[in-house]
Amino acid sequence: MRFASLGSGSEGNGLVVEAGSTRVLMDCGFGLADSIARLARLKLEVADLAGIVVTHEHSDHIGGVGRLARKHKLPVWLTAGTLAMAQDLDGVTVRVIDSHAAFAVDDLEIQPFPVPHDAREPVQYVFGDGSRRLGVLTDTGCSTPHIEAMLAGIDALVLECNHDAAMLENGPYPVSLKRRVGGRFGHLENGQSAALLDKLKHGGLQCVMAAHVSRKNNTAALAQRALAQVLDCADGDVRVACQTAGFDWIRM
Repeated sequence: MRFASLGSGSEGNGLVVEAGSTRVLMDCGFGLADSIARLARLKLEVADLAGIVVTHEHSDHIGGVGRLARKHKLPVWLTAGTLAMAQDLDGVTVRVIDSHAAFAVDDLEIQPFPVPHDAREPVQYVFGDGSRRLGVLTDTGCSTPHIEAMLAGIDALVLECNHDAAMLENGPYPVSLKRRVGGRFGHLENGQSAALLDKLKHGGLQCVMAAHVSRKNNTAALAQRALAQVLDCADGDVRVACQTAGFDWIRM
């Protein structure tokens, strides 16, 4: 099992997860040509994908889904709430999921779970191949006992480190946007991410990636420092998913 990022941040998100001969794209917030180019960086073509799973309807996650899925006849999995708010899915094969029910896409086992975020019915996912499990948690304003239960015992984690509290407070955003981003239906702050990681870390946790790092309200170095303190490693040992290049394949 392995995974790689097409890019992560407010300008677009996409994560490819592979198990056996099955590859699924989680979210696509990039234009059609850009998506194809980013897949090519990972030595993939769109035809290599079994489909797209969507977390929620914000454009940096769903903006490129319709065109990619329609042109290449890819099925799309998403919640009923996300579907109700989505645009540009005409002509796409849509499969509505229960936010609490696991489903399979060929060799991949996929478990959605609900998260507190300012969207209609947002979810995140745990991906597995029967022996290894990858947890993904971005776009949530806070953790919950259910989130922690869903991520317990995972082998790898892609974890949001969206903003630094001081940078957000002193940054250029208007007060209303600062409150939204920093609120319980917004995005995780570095300290919140570190506190959650402290609850989840265990001897079998092989890899933690910092993701969805804000360009205006955070830095890669601050995110790395927050997670490294929990993992008891050097800051540079913590990898960060960047907006332009995501990160290359990581094998579990």
